[in-house]
Amino acid sequence: MIRRIGLTAAALGLAAALVAPATASATTQPLGERSLAEVLTSDGNTFDRNWYDYDIVTEAVLAVLDAKPDSDVGLLTDGSVPLTAFIPNDRAFQVLVKDLTGRWYWSESRVFSELAGAVGIDAIEQVLLYHVVPDATITKRDAVRANGATLTTAQGGTFTVRVYNKWIPIIELRDQDRDDVNPFLNSRALDINKGNKQIAHGIVFVLRPLDL
Repeated sequence: MIRRIGLTAAALGLAAALVAPATASATTQPLGERSLAEVLTSDGNTFDRNWYDYDIVTEAVLAVLDAKPDSDVGLLTDGSVPLTAFIPNDRAFQVLVKDLTGRWYWSESRVFSELAGAVGIDAIEQVLLYHVVPDATITKRDAVRANGATLTTAQGGTFTVRVYNKWIPIIELRDQDRDDVNPFLNSRALDINKGNKQIAHGIVFVLRPLDL
């Protein structure tokens, strides 16, 4: 069974009204059940030369599920399970691999293979789960109202939200690596899969669950 980690009131640090409910009320339409995995693989599931889409995170999810079919990463394939994922683009993984190996790699496939070689599949699994907030469908509207919130992830760790500007918006996610640049939400890649129980927001760096 896929493990679900509850989102407590303290995890958001806000009134429960900020988070869209998993089931619709009488005055709203029911949320759909298209999974984020379906969305991520809809472009053909191949590496390309566009560093600003999500090929590497997609391949990472597939690699983890291939090696560990019972992994909690499988949450992303079950559209009936509400969650919010903050997904790094390919450039974000290129930067991460540079930090880990000291070298720049100029193809997405090479970045992915170097990442796998540097940290292994178990670490990739934990990093992916750190990007997932279970049991909550957090829309852009919720996110811009979440300044100071602490989110608990499917990995078991936390990160905090800092909203600098709610109109553009400019939103920072402060992770557990105190020595590196924190990710920001990509204002042009918000509310991916909106209208469904699973929603995603693009981010420009990889969230780090520990000090690397």
